Amino acid sequence: MTVAPLESKKIQLRSSVEHITEVEDLINVIFEDYELSPDYYGNMLVALSEAVNNAIVHGNKLDDNKFVDLEFMHKGDEYFFTITDSGRGFDYNHVPDPTSPENIEKPDGRGIFLMKNLADRVTFSDEGRTVELVFKAY
Repeated sequence: MTVAPLESKKIQLRSSVEHITEVEDLINVIFEDYELSPDYYGNMLVALSEAVNNAIVHGNKLDDNKFVDLEFMHKGDEYFFTITDSGRGFDYNHVPDPTSPENIEKPDGRGIFLMKNLADRVTFSDEGRTVELVFKAY
């Protein structure tokens, strides 16, 4: 019997960094279901982990009573991940460039940069509480 690949999935993560490992579990299932090239694995894992980490740490302020919603959807050759936190949001249009000389030594501020460079498309909405990452399998 052949099992159809996962078309969509929603998971809810408590706002604790220990739950970031669930991102890797989801990515592993998707890669197995869709038999994706290992070339995409690192990009998906790092970008999605950064998005979930930002939601847990910056959005929900590590409040274990709050949740991060992670939704996966597949359409054609695109893989969509939507991450939503219950924080106050942020101005995603004015995030400092982590590659600028004045920011190089700062320990934070690289998550959005990584997402934008690893995903094919990154879209913020809901005043920064929601980010959608899209990966296209070529």
